Amino acid sequence: MANKKIPTEKHQRAEELHEILQRANYHYYVLDNPELPDAEYDRRLRELQELETEYPQLVTPDSPTQRVGAEPLKEFAEVRHEVPMLSLDNAFGDDELLEFDRRVRDRLNTDKPVEYACEPKLDGIAISLLYRDGLLERAATRGDGTTGEDITQNVRTIGSVPLKLLEDGVPDVLEVRGEIYMPKAGFAEMNRAAAKAGEKTFVNPRNAAAGSLRQLDSRITAKRPLELCVYGVGLLEGGSLPGKHTEILQQLNRWGFRINSEMAAAKDIQACIDYYKELGEKRGELAYDIDGIVYKVNDIGLQRRLGFVARAPRWAMAYKFPAQEEMTLLKDVEFQVGRTGAVTPVARLEPVFVGGVTVSNATLHNRDEIERLGVKIGDTVVIRRAGDVIPQVVSVVAAKRSNKARNIVFPDHCPVCDSPVESVPGEAVLRCSGGLICSAQRKQAIKHFASRKAMDIDGLGDKLVEQLVDEGLLHSVSGLYDLTLEQVAGLERMGQKSARNLLDALERSKDTTLPKFLYALGIREVGETTARNLARHFGDLEPLMQADGEALREVDDVGPVVAHFVAEFFDQPHAQEEIEALRQAGVHWAPEEQGGEDRPLSGQTWVLTGKLETLSRSEAKDYLLRMGAKVAGSVSANTDTVVAGPGAGSKLNKARELDVATMDEDEFLEMLRGRGIEI
Repeated sequence: MANKKIPTEKHQRAEELHEILQRANYHYYVLDNPELPDAEYDRRLRELQELETEYPQLVTPDSPTQRVGAEPLKEFAEVRHEVPMLSLDNAFGDDELLEFDRRVRDRLNTDKPVEYACEPKLDGIAISLLYRDGLLERAATRGDGTTGEDITQNVRTIGSVPLKLLEDGVPDVLEVRGEIYMPKAGFAEMNRAAAKAGEKTFVNPRNAAAGSLRQLDSRITAKRPLELCVYGVGLLEGGSLPGKHTEILQQLNRWGFRINSEMAAAKDIQACIDYYKELGEKRGELAYDIDGIVYKVNDIGLQRRLGFVARAPRWAMAYKFPAQEEMTLLKDVEFQVGRTGAVTPVARLEPVFVGGVTVSNATLHNRDEIERLGVKIGDTVVIRRAGDVIPQVVSVVAAKRSNKARNIVFPDHCPVCDSPVESVPGEAVLRCSGGLICSAQRKQAIKHFASRKAMDIDGLGDKLVEQLVDEGLLHSVSGLYDLTLEQVAGLERMGQKSARNLLDALERSKDTTLPKFLYALGIREVGETTARNLARHFGDLEPLMQADGEALREVDDVGPVVAHFVAEFFDQPHAQEEIEALRQAGVHWAPEEQGGEDRPLSGQTWVLTGKLETLSRSEAKDYLLRMGAKVAGSVSANTDTVVAGPGAGSKLNKARELDVATMDEDEFLEMLRGRGIEI
């Protein structure tokens, strides 16, 4: 069948997409300064692919669909990959992943399920590491997939990159592929230090990793918190590897390479979908950014049978998570007041779907952040939402700025109570000076006090708190315990039964623990862990209230700043009055056992995974912390015990691989009861 004629508008659109994508590639791969969010790039590329599928005559050698990226810069020596570093096809829904599995089984001519290797798709920089006789000879970027850049000196500075491989049996020549990335904590600390020094900060960890790897001075790279995680092998000479992808990664791990602890084998495509959902739920808790899952046919022999298409293997697919970055319009900026009086600028946006939800507001943090971004009202901005993190503005698309854009002006008086706004020396945050006179601070303080991890007052939601304050029925946290049935039942959407349930919940909340009470007070910088450490160190409230800064700094994880905030809080007459009012209302707790070196689980590290049925995850964590254990988020050789509930996945597998002790929930409950804890 002859090719059908290409309509003029289709031809023009293809040329336009060529230009957009080529420019985006240049900014992303060459300048390390992305112009388009990943989701926007993916959409444009898919549109071009669909046009070329409909009109094959549109396919040209320079089409962005025909290559991985842009050509490398010339400052580094060029490296030609012996085995091309291809990209992966993407799936954006379960249907597309199921279709991938169907194609795999059709090509293999089998109706049996295919086993897949599942790995998080790290949001970093693809890298090739060439080892000869077990020694690192060369490190190169992927570049355009055929030619990359020699960045050996920079890569040698990264601690997780082995310079010499471990154990025997290393092939004569081994080329390993992996991802160099920057963990979230390291990225945050690096940006804090840069901002303090008045230097440029990075937009996101991937951009920071790219910029760090492409420094001509390797001493700069050495100061950056980069990590390597390997995911495969390219060239192999004079040696052999196991027959499954997951087994190859385990072998690489034994030779000294870091592999992802979340890696797992899935028995069929449904297990792949389950893995995607499981990892998606804890995506925000991971120590690094990921933007999807990579699935590979696990059997290497089957991989060889499946082969490749022009730019991607037939045996692998990347299933992308909902986009975490999108572009939208900043329509206005409003200012909110928090429980500590912080006046925070909030961007009002043209609604945009990002990170799986529709976002219309995003934080701008403070005045320093606005100056760093150079953002104005009316700008087109890039919004980022990672996991459950509050959406934030991460950059401005300067090329789209109109001449109507206007500066963001901070208020000199509180937008809620009209009290003067103060600038505290050494802080970027402006604060309302109104204290509890300010209804916004009062509302936030009460919401925090009632929250689940604090006093856990069931039924006292945000809207009810706002009603109580707005109606003049509540002026402090202690006033919660003075509420009457008539007052509560008279509120909108509250009847006698709901009101009685709330008063019963308030009564139950009076029986609490000292750590929960300290956390509920809302002392600046005192979170759950610090509250627990303070309680255990001092044993009861009175000695804590009398402690000076020097005594406070003896507490684990309490430095000068936290010690200052704690001492300052307890020195305030109104804080002392509130605490006394709460105690008079009947709020009480048992003294804490001081110290902790001799607690039954002191020095041990535990991990919770899966869904616990009798206890919530936070309750189980609290019991472990009370007994002196540290509760970690991932399994390692240093883990003592893993508690695995129904649905436990990769963490349980990792524990078994490392021969770490495991117990189910029943065994965990039996252990707690054996320690005298009533469940």
